[in-house]
Amino acid sequence: MHAHWFYLGLLALVTLERGAELVLARRNAVRSMARGALEYGRGHYPAMVALHTALLVGCAVEPWALGRPFIPLLGWTALAVVLVAQGLRWWCIAVLGTRWNTRVLVVPGLPLVTGGPYRLVRHPNYVAVVAEGLALPLVHTAWMTAISFGVLNAWLLVVRIRCEDAALDPVGGGPAVVAGARS
Repeated sequence: MHAHWFYLGLLALVTLERGAELVLARRNAVRSMARGALEYGRGHYPAMVALHTALLVGCAVEPWALGRPFIPLLGWTALAVVLVAQGLRWWCIAVLGTRWNTRVLVVPGLPLVTGGPYRLVRHPNYVAVVAEGLALPLVHTAWMTAISFGVLNAWLLVVRIRCEDAALDPVGGGPAVVAGARS
């Protein structure tokens, strides 16, 4: 039972972190809009919010409702992946600064950010999302949540990355900046 309370505490911290991200995203959106930003992919944003909310709910409910045990080797390894994913996410946020956002916002005329993790991977924030979305449930053996999130998130990321890539396409008005991806 002790491991379950620890896990709920971890989920509470992740939820607070997500809240901080949303506050930062709103602040950055106001700044981007003041600079003439255009929003792309507005239609898929509610699905993304719902999926990430469902991830946290599934993480909390599955171990308790289905009596999932804490398996130390799996749990500690998954926690390490979660922490590395958080580090990568905040590295992306730091590198993008006021350009970072949870929405696809394009500020015309700004060059792409190609430093930090963006010099290594085209969409590093999504590497963090995938890693965390699979690992966070596995900290307490919520494998059904991990699989469900993984499948739905893969579909959503195809939509999201296509949207961002189209928004950044020089033929479509770029190079521009997509906040949250390579902005």
